[in-house]
This record gives sequence, structure tokens and C-alpha cells, in this order.
Amino acid sequence: MTRPSDDKEAPHAAIVVDHVSKKFRIPLEKKYTVYQHLFGIFKGGYYSYNEFLALDDISFTVNHGESFGIIGPNGSGKSTLLKLIGGILYPDKGYTRAYGRIAPFIELGVGFHPELTARENIFLYGSILGLKKDQIREKYDEILSFSELKQFENMKIKNFSSGMTARLAFATAIQTDPDILLIDEMLAVGDEEFNYKVVEKINEMKEREVTILFVSHALRLVQQYCSRTLLLSKGKIIQIGETSQVIEKYLQITREHQ
Repeated sequence: MTRPSDDKEAPHAAIVVDHVSKKFRIPLEKKYTVYQHLFGIFKGGYYSYNEFLALDDISFTVNHGESFGIIGPNGSGKSTLLKLIGGILYPDKGYTRAYGRIAPFIELGVGFHPELTARENIFLYGSILGLKKDQIREKYDEILSFSELKQFENMKIKNFSSGMTARLAFATAIQTDPDILLIDEMLAVGDEEFNYKVVEKINEMKEREVTILFVSHALRLVQQYCSRTLLLSKGKIIQIGETSQVIEKYLQITREHQ
């Protein structure tokens, strides 16, 4: 759960994660239709499933203005952790708390509607991210300029490439003027020239002391952006500390399992 603000607990914290655990249920058999599901119940059966512990008793704090990395192998719980902090998912145990406006750069464009135009989706996605209609109107031209999609503003999103969709989503999301960025493997959202613009924007926010949580398999970028890093494996914390030391621990574990 996300607890209400308590300034006495962590006066310098931008993000607090306290003893967080999260499980998912994985069905062992597929029911493709409602009929199949109901038929199984009438027969006295129910869904059978395994429980997957994605995160197990995770605790850490990120300070205001800090750039904090999260690394680990596939399936270690990195993206789940970001979604919990961003309020997209809720923990089964423990709580998360964020102080300030969050811009979750996670699954960019998830709020877009394929049958709406780029213009209509800017207003839709901006509203989802917390912008008022007047604010979106004020920033509309800047969003299209940054995304380099002005000529496509009246095209339906379903006809956009994945790169175009990500560019529009990123250009919209950065207009929320966030205090906290949650970034999940999304710095590569277009061609090389556009990627350079994205990196410049992230650097600009870093200089403004925006708090950044950065999930990535690109260890070079984690080293470049993050002063501290968390290493996860199978939902557990392996190490938290200075980024170069944590990366070395990750590489050591990777070599041992080869």
C-alpha cells in the first residue's frame, strides 16, 4: 500500500520502500472462454495456479535529487518494483511512499487509445498524467515539436510505429514537470538523433535535481547516471551501494552462473 505523508520518518527522502513483498498467481491451465471457466466450476474444479514471489521484503530509501539505479537479471523484480513505486501495482505487504509529482516512464503510451489521433491522445495521456486541459493546450506545440511528429498530429495512433508512439508518449510525459522520474529501459525511443534529445532532457532534469530511478540492463548507462544502485535477484536484494561496486558484484554473479 502507499501510506500517507509522514515528514518525521524520512525528511530527506524522495522515495521510501518499506518491507515490500509482491506475489503473482500463474495459472497452470488455460481457460480461453467464459464458458470453459464456468464449465470447470460446475464440474467442481477451479483454476489451479502457482504463486510467484516477485519481490521479497524489499526496503530502501532514495534521497531528493539522487539518481538511483536498479539492476539484475530478467525476472528479478525490477519492473515490478518500479510499478509499485509508481502506483501502477500495489504491494501485498509493506508500503511505498513518494514525495512529489511522479513521471513513470514505464511502458510508454500504455494510456493511448489506438482509434484516437495523436492530438486527441496528447490530451488523453496528459490528463492521465495529471495535467489540466489548459496546461495541455499551453504545452501542445512543444510536445509535437519535441516528438517531431507535427505532420502526424491528425493520424490515428494505430497507424504509428512503436517508435513514433514512444516518442509522443515521452514528449507528453516530460511536460508534467516531475519531481521524480521512474525510467524503465526507455532511453532508446527513436533514431539516434532523437535518442540524443532524450539523453539531453534526462541530463537537464538531473541538473535540476529531479530524483531519478533508472532500471536498465545497460550497465554503462547505469554507471553514467546513477550514484547508488540496487542489485536484485529472484525478488531479493543482493546489494545496495556505490554503483561501480554493485555492478562489479552483478558481473561476478553473472560469471559464476555461466
